[in-house]
Amino acid sequence: MALITQKPKGTQDVKPEEAYKWHTVEKLAADTAESYGFKEIRFPTFENTKLFNRSVGDTTDVVQKEMYSVTAKSAANGKDPDDFTLRPEGTAGAARAVIENGMLNDALPQKVYYVISCFRHEKPQAGRLREFHQFGAEMYGSALPSADADMIAMAKTYICRLGIKDVELNINSIGCPKCRAEYHKELKNYFEGRKDELCGTCRERLEKNPMRILDCKSPICQDIAKDAPIILDYLCEECSDHFEKLKKMLKAMSIEYTVNPKIVRGLDYYTKTVFEFVSTHIGAQGTICGGGRYDGLIEELGGNSVPALGFAMGLERLIMTMENEGCDFEQPKRCSLYIAAMDDSALEKTVVMVKKLRDEGFWAEYDLAGRGLKAQMKYANKIGAEFALVLGSNEIESGKAMLKDMETGEQTEISLGDKFIDNFSNIAVAKMFSNVLEDMT
Repeated sequence: MALITQKPKGTQDVKPEEAYKWHTVEKLAADTAESYGFKEIRFPTFENTKLFNRSVGDTTDVVQKEMYSVTAKSAANGKDPDDFTLRPEGTAGAARAVIENGMLNDALPQKVYYVISCFRHEKPQAGRLREFHQFGAEMYGSALPSADADMIAMAKTYICRLGIKDVELNINSIGCPKCRAEYHKELKNYFEGRKDELCGTCRERLEKNPMRILDCKSPICQDIAKDAPIILDYLCEECSDHFEKLKKMLKAMSIEYTVNPKIVRGLDYYTKTVFEFVSTHIGAQGTICGGGRYDGLIEELGGNSVPALGFAMGLERLIMTMENEGCDFEQPKRCSLYIAAMDDSALEKTVVMVKKLRDEGFWAEYDLAGRGLKAQMKYANKIGAEFALVLGSNEIESGKAMLKDMETGEQTEISLGDKFIDNFSNIAVAKMFSNVLEDMT
């Protein structure tokens, strides 16, 4: 029988045996963010399209080529239809939520994080999907370079906690609107000489925002851009001072970095500091974290003038990097105890015992498929149960049963009375510590 449909191109299923990898990166993301004083924020999967046109920028690849947008037909009430877009990134939605909910009226800086799904219509490849997931963090209310350093330090801490080692930090400054104006003139003069060689999109960008050409994925445009003027030569005094102080702070924190004047990031809201953490283990899609400052975004979206900065990491790329580097993942939880019932009377007692074990936080199982004893034990082994216990009329009558360690085959007599859960817990904990000591030696 043929499956009537398959998952959409550029998406993936995460099977239960792989989900523990996601649990690892998501849990460490939350733990790291909270240790830096960030609190979780949640916002809609889709927003009004104009939010992304305004914030991300209508000259970017994201807005021009990659967004999933729909028009919702209003009810017959004479209203115009609404345009919505599945979020292609998290910063714009988080900023909108912070403004709309009055969070910027509270003590600053406001620090939030999120773990979300995002959507872009890109060509699927390793580490780049059409539905992907991000860990992002945003800080609102600090214009100081120390905030930039703190954000970079948090990203590095998270990467280190994941066990990823071969990662390089690249930093740059793309200045403010004041110093970028002169830089844009120089870029336009440079690219005008080879305008006919640029892709169609970049020819449009040349008039609207020539810096976007530096971020084009076309090999031809990349080759043309390699000798273009660099923004660092055009920074105003304020932006230059900000960048120099950031470098000093990173050095003081023993965070190694490389100044890479080619980094501009792909979205229009960035100002001053931009940075990337790049891995050498996942090929062309090596950027596992990208971020920077966007001091004009809040005002652009209708809020007061509040400086802001943040970063985002693709969870798929992080997991791929961890796999390639052989990093440790949090191991999936195992079934603690499987109780095999030999008959109906034993099954009645089994369901009560299993319920009590689960109430105490143990993963306990029993037969739900009408298997015989031999098949039940085979199933217990297949699901990786740590212990198994056979329950029949003799065990119920005596109030005792043999608890089998499924790894070693060792059997221990255990009471089925009121102290059963305590006794089982002691045995399970003793085995856990024994395994830990064995791993240490």
